[in-house]
Amino acid sequence: MTLFGRTLGAEEISALVFMLMALVLWTMSLRGEMRWTRWFRNWEADRKARRDAELASERGESPPPSPQGPRGPWS
Repeated sequence: MTLFGRTLGAEEISALVFMLMALVLWTMSLRGEMRWTRWFRNWEADRKARRDAELASERGESPPPSPQGPRGPWS
């Protein structure tokens, strides 16, 4: 096999394949980490909103409006 005018042997080809596999694995891991971070931030924001609404109802205040709008048939 020739790449950029250089003949590649079995060692070079296998090294390229393994580097490509490492890149794919790293990319998949990065995507999973970003997905987990996004999920955690949303979970934390929802938890804080529920806690703020709970504290407001204990004080007798009206709960703050939800930034996402109604979140179910009961709203």
